[in-house]
Amino acid sequence: MSPASRDPASDIVLVEELLGRPPSGRFEVVVRDADGVPVVIRNHPLLDDGTPMPTLYWLCGRHEVVAVSRLEAEGGVDRAEAEVDADALAAAHARYGAERDALVPSGHTGPRPSGGVSGTRTGVKCLHGHYAYFLAGGDDPVGRWVDARLRSTERGSVT
Repeated sequence: MSPASRDPASDIVLVEELLGRPPSGRFEVVVRDADGVPVVIRNHPLLDDGTPMPTLYWLCGRHEVVAVSRLEAEGGVDRAEAEVDADALAAAHARYGAERDALVPSGHTGPRPSGGVSGTRTGVKCLHGHYAYFLAGGDDPVGRWVDARLRSTERGSVT
């Protein structure tokens, strides 16, 4: 199902339910599960009050959030940072930041979001952010790393 094929008002309700709170700003659903439920949202780079929103892609799918949280709880952030090529990770941060920055309105004069995936400039801060970017089509080596671990867990393998 394409992101545009859903009613934006129902998406707000669904995303609020998935997040457990109202969304912080404007967003669009960019990845849905087979039932059409949001899995990844793309946030506007500025909140309604002009505050920068560094996290462009946000993982909100119930199953995906739980699975990635388990991976993080098992030391996944440190493992991913150790196992993923540092140059490939830096390039992903740069691509992410450039994509987000391109969405800032041209006349904006206030503070701008900064950093790469999940607002960090280096390393791995949050597997959820990397996985969201990967699922949305971003070339993210940490997101690929997460995806591989989740798929091996689904098959019953040890990660």
